[in-house]
Amino acid sequence: MTDTVLFEGTQLYQLIPQREPIVMVSHVYQITDTDIKSGLLVNEDNIFCANGKLTEPGLIEHIAQSAAAFAGYPFFVAGKQAPLGYIGEIKKLRIHQLPAAGSMLRTHIQLVSEVMGISLITAETTVNDTPVVSCQMKIFINE
Repeated sequence: MTDTVLFEGTQLYQLIPQREPIVMVSHVYQITDTDIKSGLLVNEDNIFCANGKLTEPGLIEHIAQSAAAFAGYPFFVAGKQAPLGYIGEIKKLRIHQLPAAGSMLRTHIQLVSEVMGISLITAETTVNDTPVVSCQMKIFINE
């Protein structure tokens, strides 16, 4: 994944409705019409860290917020506020490992389909090219 950063820090507030302490995306590297590549530097003080590792809910929230950034980008381009989104379903969830604090997650979200405000995405997250988590997720965007 490329290291060119399109959005980071508070710039991400233009794409997602979440705010600290629950922001779970630290970087956006690429956004197209069909996918997004994002990242998260896992800090020890992350609300989802326990015993020096990012927990399962944190991994899921990172994927959901990466998908939210993807959904929020067209609103940003149009000069509008990022919409709220809701997880409708998670399928084929596979957690390979819990990443340690200090790890940089790299996530690739791909849009599979979109119908009436419901998006089906696939997600794959790695640390140093080693699989961490993958899933399919349905997300409802409340415009």
